Amino acid sequence: MKTKLSDSLGGTVENTIPEDVEWIDDVFYIKKTRFGLYTSILKEPYGAHFLTGLKYEDVLKVTRWHLKCLQEGTLDEHTRVVNSGVVGGKL
Repeated sequence: MKTKLSDSLGGTVENTIPEDVEWIDDVFYIKKTRFGLYTSILKEPYGAHFLTGLKYEDVLKVTRWHLKCLQEGTLDEHTRVVNSGVVGGKL
């Protein structure tokens, strides 16, 4: 099963997007967070938070790469799940 864009989204959505925001490639923009990090925010689905990183340039580069791989259907060739994150048994 190929990875879809919805598989990459965490569910956080930007409530207010400034009217004068500069859309990169007409697909996303990058916002500096209150913690000094940078987050790419998608145009479709509108306002969805995508990737977060320490440097603007890194978020720009990896967001473009990730979206390109999703479009080409090659993301699964570059990624793998190491651990499911599910804890078995009783805690």
